[in-house]
Amino acid sequence: MPSTHTTQPLSPGPLQHASPDFIDILGQRYVRDKCTNTTPTIAAKTSRRLHLQRNHPINILKRRIEAHFKDYKVVDSLNPAVTTHQNFDSLLIGPDHPGRAPTDTYYLNRDTVLRTHTSAHQSEVLKTREAEGYLLTADVYRRDEIDVSHYPIFHQMEGLRTFDRKSVEVEAAISENRRDAIQGAVLSATNPVQSAHTTREAHLVDTHLRHSLEGMVRSLFREEKDLEIRWIEAYFPFTSPSWEMEVLYRGKWLELLGCGVVQQSILDAAGNSDRVGWAFGLGLERIAMVMFDIPDIRLFWSTDPRFTDQFRDGEIVKFQPFSRFPACYKDISFWCPDSFHENDFAEVVRDVAGDLAEDVKLIDQFQHPKTNRTSRCFRINYRFMDRNCTNEEVDRIQEEVRRVAAETLGVELRDGARI
Repeated sequence: MPSTHTTQPLSPGPLQHASPDFIDILGQRYVRDKCTNTTPTIAAKTSRRLHLQRNHPINILKRRIEAHFKDYKVVDSLNPAVTTHQNFDSLLIGPDHPGRAPTDTYYLNRDTVLRTHTSAHQSEVLKTREAEGYLLTADVYRRDEIDVSHYPIFHQMEGLRTFDRKSVEVEAAISENRRDAIQGAVLSATNPVQSAHTTREAHLVDTHLRHSLEGMVRSLFREEKDLEIRWIEAYFPFTSPSWEMEVLYRGKWLELLGCGVVQQSILDAAGNSDRVGWAFGLGLERIAMVMFDIPDIRLFWSTDPRFTDQFRDGEIVKFQPFSRFPACYKDISFWCPDSFHENDFAEVVRDVAGDLAEDVKLIDQFQHPKTNRTSRCFRINYRFMDRNCTNEEVDRIQEEVRRVAAETLGVELRDGARI
């Protein structure tokens, strides 16, 4: 059902396509309008669902986490197209939040986006009241820069656990020894208990949350016998108190997940005013890259058997590189309009070059002293994952990038930037 709330005006996306009048997502049609900025390249990826592919690193981690929370209901096949109300308003994300901007989010039309987080489904899952605990896994979409650790599509896993407020003392109780084992931040004025909760409720739920997640993470990283964990105070609009968890992995602190006590107004709106609960969310690619030693996020999307055949369900193995072909870089320089955003240019490169673009970096910026116009020069690194790329074929792609950038972004190309 379309959202009936009011959102801030959106300017047209930089990569609109004149036809067709619809965009298809998993067999459902969505009417394009001036806010549409989802490209065919992104729409085509919505059917891949890497988290459901057995023996894929993303699925291996998903199943390992699910095995720890074995009594939780698994939800992993929800449509990625959601209303702006689901993605933002239901989670108390305000109308001026930068995440709503078309430079950050893929809009199918004014009222519909490709979800930017699994939390977009939190309310609809809670409304079912089918279980006390849920695990949601999904592909999520965000317009972003291009490099080996960022991709416009990644996979999140979210956990939800609720308790009957009348029996929370029993349902959320853990032993004193286990409570004492949790080290780190404490409830404070800067990470407050919600006014809708008693201090006792918040303490019980928060302790249950951190105890549960420490157990999950030690199970996930079971090969690391002396894993160190630390808790850092955080802020999220949909939880309070809120935390981030980090683990010491191979000598470096790795940010693993965000979590907290769910805002009671979210539970109330989902028909759960008699319950209190916690939630967490984590990115599976970030963890998989370090656990499997995968150096380039594009590899997760490879169908090359030299990649896919290395992994087996239930096993954490180190990725063995099968090739490293040389890169071919090209520079592009242009004068920018005031509305220019680097994510819009990254989207042009992504739509034209696909996964051939390894990274895009701003290497020079200049403001004309008289006109105040700004010129930017970007270096695009092209590299095939499975073969050499020739200078001739990269030249053809680069020329198309130049053409599309000039036509859709309103930039003025500068001569002499075709290395």
